[in-house]
Amino acid sequence: MGTIARTGAGLAIGGVSLALLLSAVGVIHDAWSDRVGSAGKTKQPRERSYSVNVATLTVETVAPIITAYGHLESGRTLELRAAVAGKLVSLSEDFRDGGVVEAGDLLFAIDPARLETAFALAETDVAEAVAAKAEAESALELARLEAEASREQLELRQQAAERQQGLRERGVATEADVEAATLSRAAAAQTLLNRQQVVAGDEARLAQAEIALQRKTIALEEGRRDLSEAEHRALFAGVVSDVTAIEGRLVSVNEQLGVLIDTGALEVAFRVTSNQYARLLNDQGAMRKADVEVLVQRGRSTTTVPARLDRAGAEREEGQIGRLVYARLTDPDPNFVQQGDFVTVRIPERPLEGVATVPASAVTTYGKILLIGDDNRLEEYQATLLRHQGDEIIVGDVPFGRQFVEVRALQLGPGIQVTPIVPAPESASFTAPIAPATSDTVALDDDRRAAIIAFIEASEQMKPEKREQWLAELAQPEVPRATVERFEAKIAEGQ
Repeated sequence: MGTIARTGAGLAIGGVSLALLLSAVGVIHDAWSDRVGSAGKTKQPRERSYSVNVATLTVETVAPIITAYGHLESGRTLELRAAVAGKLVSLSEDFRDGGVVEAGDLLFAIDPARLETAFALAETDVAEAVAAKAEAESALELARLEAEASREQLELRQQAAERQQGLRERGVATEADVEAATLSRAAAAQTLLNRQQVVAGDEARLAQAEIALQRKTIALEEGRRDLSEAEHRALFAGVVSDVTAIEGRLVSVNEQLGVLIDTGALEVAFRVTSNQYARLLNDQGAMRKADVEVLVQRGRSTTTVPARLDRAGAEREEGQIGRLVYARLTDPDPNFVQQGDFVTVRIPERPLEGVATVPASAVTTYGKILLIGDDNRLEEYQATLLRHQGDEIIVGDVPFGRQFVEVRALQLGPGIQVTPIVPAPESASFTAPIAPATSDTVALDDDRRAAIIAFIEASEQMKPEKREQWLAELAQPEVPRATVERFEAKIAEGQ
């Protein structure tokens, strides 16, 4: 009896389990059938079209601008050194760091007492040399007169000797008379020779006196120069720097006491690449004397100072690339620009013809741009990158007249269908919102809305009035789809 009961209970449990299993299979079958049927009736999703800003590739003639950075330095800097040794007894009020002086201003003076004494002694030496020269000239003159008298005596003795010789031949004079006349002539000749030796000696003494006078005169001029160099005056107008002079201290010869900088000869030294340097040359290979702009920033304001290309560095510095170029400022204001200022230089190149200018956001690193093709589908085109000009790029070898996408977003690519939007002529990246169709709007969640608002508020390029317009638009329950896609694309680019 017990065995029969247990068998019946097992059969009952198995039947219930089988019934539950069959019921579950039926439910799954009905659910699968409903899903397949509903899937067959579901419509295919509509292809999404992105709104993009477009512009037309227009042929232009553009003069590219080379932007470089450098610092100002003076083309004429003079080291102020003491020409003589002594004690500093006078300093100009402007002879200090940053002092502005004019040409001819007295900068410093050294005690002239010792120099005045040396100059007075030199004057005395010159006077003594002049007297010695005068004495030598007088002696020479007397010696020459004596020599001339001796020559006349010799001529008379010669005539007397010749006369005695003639008388002897006629038998009138004796041999003794001829011999006496001959001896007298020889004595006169000896006297003349002595007088000529005296003249030669006096001439040598006069030459020595003249040399001594010249030497004393040179010493006098040197003393006068030293006395004048006790006062140091500015050779040109400028600014004084690196001053080490203190009134009362002793200075040695050639000791540097400061530096005078000519603020009227300021020039900017900047470095360019080898390719950029090649664009600054003319057809003869020499640097073009082109006008350039030097941008000097003071706080939030930027001032343009005119300059002109002057020359290039003579040699390449070790560890540096490119070439060092100098441009001379035209009539700089020393109260506004100073040596050492960091500046920006803008140099115009030769114009490029048959090119187009596009935003940098429209071109990839390799020069590919997106064109609007048939059925407003995107086509990728390879352009030639010529110059990078700030937020714009100059390109060549492009199909002029075709429309291109101004901003490449991550979701854009070849074959994607878009809705072209032509901005107003005065609009730019952050200048004016584009009014999309009222029906193409999207409801943003709090996170997306907050991210876009934070991006707009953090932008420094956007004008305040335009920022308010964008924020007012984002405050609406539904925001135009083009606005959302634009800012999300820019957020993605920034990341």
